[in-house]
Amino acid sequence: MFVVSLTYQCELHEIDAHLPGHIDFLERCYSAGLFLASGRKVPRTGGIILAHHMTRAELEQLLTQDPFHQHNLASYDITEFVPTKTCEQFDFLRQS
Repeated sequence: MFVVSLTYQCELHEIDAHLPGHIDFLERCYSAGLFLASGRKVPRTGGIILAHHMTRAELEQLLTQDPFHQHNLASYDITEFVPTKTCEQFDFLRQS
């Protein structure tokens, strides 16, 4: 499982201009079962994506399809972790 932390590298008006394409990208990833959750940071300096069911290399390749990446609007910090304890609703994520 991965936590992807996006940090905006530009003004918010540039982010907003590419937001529809970014949302389309997210929707494709959700439909493929690759993303579990996503949203903006508070304050709005970037976003967070929870991803699974792929390798780090596959995730890195996938993120190149994000308009925020394609237009150099955000940097991406990827952290891989193994969920070993979860609340009951997230038991499906648990790995031994």
